[in-house]
Amino acid sequence: SLASTAITCFTRGLDLRKGIEDVLCPANCPLWQFYVFGDGVYASLSSICGAAIHRGVITNEGGAVRVQTLPGQENYPAVNANGIQSQVLSRWASSFSVTPGTKDTALEAVGRSVSTARPSTGKRPKKTLDKKAGNKDCKADIAFLLDGSYNIGQRRFNLQKNFVGKVAVMLGIGTEGPHVGVVQASEHPKIEFYLKNFTVAKEVLFAIKELGFRGGNSNTGKALKHTAQKFFSLENGARKGIPKIIVVFLDGWPSDDLEEAGIVAREFGVNVFIVSVAKATTEELGMVQDIGFVDKAVCRNNGFFSYQMPTWFGTTKYVKPLVQKLCSHEQMLCSKTCYNSVNIAFLIDGSSSVGESNFRLVLEFVSNLAKAFEISDIGSKVAAVQFTYDQRTEFSFTDYTTKEKVLSAIRNIRYMSGGTATGDAISFTTRNVFGPVKDGPNKNFLIVLTDGQSYDDVRGPAAAAQKAGITVFSVGVAWAPLDDLKDMASQPRESHTFFTREFTGLEQMVPDIIRGICKDFLESKQ
Repeated sequence: SLASTAITCFTRGLDLRKGIEDVLCPANCPLWQFYVFGDGVYASLSSICGAAIHRGVITNEGGAVRVQTLPGQENYPAVNANGIQSQVLSRWASSFSVTPGTKDTALEAVGRSVSTARPSTGKRPKKTLDKKAGNKDCKADIAFLLDGSYNIGQRRFNLQKNFVGKVAVMLGIGTEGPHVGVVQASEHPKIEFYLKNFTVAKEVLFAIKELGFRGGNSNTGKALKHTAQKFFSLENGARKGIPKIIVVFLDGWPSDDLEEAGIVAREFGVNVFIVSVAKATTEELGMVQDIGFVDKAVCRNNGFFSYQMPTWFGTTKYVKPLVQKLCSHEQMLCSKTCYNSVNIAFLIDGSSSVGESNFRLVLEFVSNLAKAFEISDIGSKVAAVQFTYDQRTEFSFTDYTTKEKVLSAIRNIRYMSGGTATGDAISFTTRNVFGPVKDGPNKNFLIVLTDGQSYDDVRGPAAAAQKAGITVFSVGVAWAPLDDLKDMASQPRESHTFFTREFTGLEQMVPDIIRGICKDFLESKQ
C-alpha cells in the first residue's frame, strides 16, 4: 500500500502531485477557517482536510484520507455539511474527491510522522532520535515573556522559572525543532536571551535558572510591544516561514494597557498567548485599566490563546497541554503567510485585440487568483488597473477589504478597448497603486496581463518597478511577444513568465502562479 503523507489543516488539493494520494489529516483543525468549494467533487483550491470533514470521511479528530485528482468542472455548488459551509465556484481547472484512507496506511504514517496537533507522550520507543535536531514536528520560534514585577515577588518568580523550564524541556528544543528565548517584564523590558543563543535544552534550562528577579511595575504591554518589534529579527535568530509566538505570563494584573501591544504583535505576524495565574482579587481589579485585557492582547479571542492556572504550585500537569498548543502549527492564525500578507495588483490589457468575450475570461482568471488569498484590512490586498494607451485604476489596495467586495469589483470592470502602452501602464501602477503602500508590511506583486506587442518600451518601467520592491509576473496570451514578457518578469524569468495561445488556457496557470507567489514570499525577507 502507499505510505501516507501527514498534511496540515490548510494543505489544498493543488498542493498534491500524484493522481491518487493517501494523506493523514491532523486533529483539531479550526473548522471556521476552512476554504472548501463544491460538494463530493471539490475544486482543487479547497482544503483537503476541510473537504474530508465536509464529506463525512473523517471527523475533527483527523485521520486517514485517500485523495483522487479529477478533471476541472463548472459550477461547484455550496452545501452546508458537518459544520462546514462550502462555497460556490463557477469553474476551476482541476478537482479532487475524498474517500476513507485504509487503516494500515494510517498506522504507517503515524510511525513516520507524529501529527503536530498531538505531540506524542513521553513513553517513546527508543528511536535513534537525533538529540541535536530536537522535535522536528514542532516548528516554532517562541519568546517566553516572564512576569518580573513586584506583583509576583521573588518566591513565585522562582516557581515561574521552574514551570518555564519544564515547558522548554518538553517542547523538544533543537536545531530543527523549537527555538526559545526569554524576556523579563517589569518597569522596563529586558531581553534575557535570544532564539539564536541556545539550541540545546540543557543550556536553555541553565540560562533560565540564572535569571535574576527585577521587580517594579508590571508593564506587560510595554514588554509585549518591545518583544514583538525587536525580538524576532533574522539577525537575532528568527527563522523564515516558522511561526513566531510570544507566551505572556501574568501573575495578577498588568499595570499598563495591553490592547495597543496586541495590535502591534498582530501587525508583526506574532501569535500571542497569555498564561494567567491566580485571578486578580476584587480590590486589584479596581486598579486594572481594562478588565478584558486578555481578550484584547491574544492573537484571536477564540479561547485557544488564553490559558489559566490557579496557582504556581503543582503546575506539572499544566505543562503538556500548553506544549500541545504551542506545537499546533495550524492554529497559529496570526502568522504571516503568502495567503494573508501580500498586495497583488493586476494590470489588465484592455486593448481592442482582446475583445469583449475574451476580456470576460481575463476577469475570471483575475478572480480565481484573488480568491486564493485571505483579503482583509490586516491581511492581503488586491488592486486592478486597466490599460490601453491610457490607464484607469479600477480599484486601489485600500478600496475593498473583504474578498466578496473585491470579487464583485472585478466582475464589474468594464472593457475599455484601444491601443497598447504596457510600459506607461507599469509606471502608472508603480507610482499610483504601489506608491501609497510601499512602506506597509505586505510583500508587493504585480501581475501584467497582455495579448500583444506594446507600442512603448517595457524594460525600463519593469526594472523601475522591481527596484521599488515589486515582484513582477508577466502573463501573455495570443500575440504577446515572448521577449517583452521576459523583459517585464522578475528573476528568475522562467518561473515568472507565463504564456498561452488561447484565452481559455489562462485558468490552467492559476495554481502555478499562486505557488510562485508563495515561493517568492517565503524567500523574501520576512
